[in-house]
Amino acid sequence: MAYLLDRITAQLAKTGYPARTQQARVWLQSKIGDLRPSAQRVMNSAERRTLKSVIGQMYFFYYEPKTKDKLPYYDRFPLVFPIELYSDGFLGLNLHYIHPKQRILLLDKLAQFASDKRFDERTKLRLSYQTLTAFGKAYEATPCIKRYLSSHVQGQFVQINADEWDIAALLPVEQFQKANKNKVWADSRKKM
Repeated sequence: MAYLLDRITAQLAKTGYPARTQQARVWLQSKIGDLRPSAQRVMNSAERRTLKSVIGQMYFFYYEPKTKDKLPYYDRFPLVFPIELYSDGFLGLNLHYIHPKQRILLLDKLAQFASDKRFDERTKLRLSYQTLTAFGKAYEATPCIKRYLSSHVQGQFVQINADEWDIAALLPVEQFQKANKNKVWADSRKKM
């Protein structure tokens, strides 16, 4: 079976809508609703799997937090841009903590930190925690900043290329535990 993101990207290309435009996003929202994607289908891509993450790239992965018993809720299937690496893990922006419309707004704001304007497999965001907090316009990022321990990542990371960031951000594959997505998004709005 073809990789889900590749299939959606190919279908978008056939429409003639340029990536990262409003027309493309409207098409994506309608198409993704029809697909009923799952985390398993997203992870079903051997050529995109990697054992480690790189700052500024986007990844899906499975995660089981060390302190899950103390957390009010958590996402088992994060969609993250790592922004700082540590010896035991990384700090990242998990887009699932905000509503899909806010994810797109945040991606638009973060585009100015892209390493290039091609938005392809080599493009990454040049971000750090300091850069992000100094950039006051990206208030949507505040509830997305999470710490991840490498020892609690389950399996491999699946890299999402920059030309697919919008697609990945709109996929309804978040797996919140202990609360539903509406509760998480409502709490995140309060933090913004």
